[in-house]
Amino acid sequence: MRLTDREARASRLRTLPAYLFEELVRIRCRSEERGIDVIDLSIGDPDLGAPVAVVEALRNYAGDPRLHCYTPPWVIDKFASAVGGWIKRRYGVDLDPAAEIFPVIGTKEGLAHLPLAILDPGEVALVPDPGYPVYSRAVWFAGGRVEWMQLKAENGFLPDLDSLKGKKPRLVFVNYPNNPTSAVATLDFYARLVAWAQDANAYVASDAAYSEIGFDGGRSPSILQVPGAREVAVEFHSFSKTFNMAGWRVGFVAGQPDLVGALKTLKSNIDSGVFGPILMASIAAIEEGTQGLEATLGEYAARRSLVFRALEASGLEYHRSPATLYIWAKTPGGVPSLEFAKRLLEQCGVLVAPGIGFGQGGEGYFRISVTCPTSRVRVAAERLEEACRAFKK
Repeated sequence: MRLTDREARASRLRTLPAYLFEELVRIRCRSEERGIDVIDLSIGDPDLGAPVAVVEALRNYAGDPRLHCYTPPWVIDKFASAVGGWIKRRYGVDLDPAAEIFPVIGTKEGLAHLPLAILDPGEVALVPDPGYPVYSRAVWFAGGRVEWMQLKAENGFLPDLDSLKGKKPRLVFVNYPNNPTSAVATLDFYARLVAWAQDANAYVASDAAYSEIGFDGGRSPSILQVPGAREVAVEFHSFSKTFNMAGWRVGFVAGQPDLVGALKTLKSNIDSGVFGPILMASIAAIEEGTQGLEATLGEYAARRSLVFRALEASGLEYHRSPATLYIWAKTPGGVPSLEFAKRLLEQCGVLVAPGIGFGQGGEGYFRISVTCPTSRVRVAAERLEEACRAFKK
């Protein structure tokens, strides 16, 4: 018997839109229960496995009883120093590991908690549309107000900074290389963004989870390379995509020390940090560098080519980007994205992410992830080509 007539969930959850990726998993499971051979190209969950050296490091450190307690400060210090060395090698930026770098339980957790650490109720955050749904939800949970920044194809899926003049938000989220559009940003864009943020007295949260997933020699810049960025910006990096460690839940925030400190204070009241052996294994990942990454990128490049050919043969428009795990394409004939995704699943057993799940700006698009075995991506590409031709008839 219920104790009260009130629904258990708070109003902030009752009014929350469904979380796209959780719903996609349910759709896939229901389809599989009906006997459909589903090839899931909807979620960016790397399939290739963490580097052997990283797995071995976890095994070794997991046997150390010193690391079975709450994460020791010396482990966090060692991790931050290793990250600082990587940032110096990768971007030429010197950070203070003690004040400007801190581990998070995956970038999703860090990004979700940042607004709670720095926004007061009613304050405004600018959020990209289309964009990763966590940004807007985090702002709502913190009692803040979301204002959307439109990402349009004609502007390379970058926000129009000129249109932001006069706005005075507390926080702005950017994400490059971008999910879902796969667009990339230049150092010049970051320089203009930093200048705008300084003028607007705003902070910038840069989600760089896909920074190392680049093709044809492409190297994504960091906002922290811009002079003055460390006064207004933090950047979040993930081990999930770079090292195929999505389930390990580890990443880091780096940059503006007051923002890093605020997030650190909040987290000390909410969680007890990343398991020590995982942090130590993550150091092994950093030290291994790009050896394992090159093989991963080779697999992704082959899979992308299969999908590109299928889309081109189908006559579908798509954004050909040199980065990320994703391909952002227009639905055939302007079919609504959710309708297209459902029909595609029913007709050929291929699951893609409908663009509407990333915001109103994603309507008319769908996203393909290449985190399935190459043999399955090949079959999916063939099915996709056939199904899209049928859509056009």
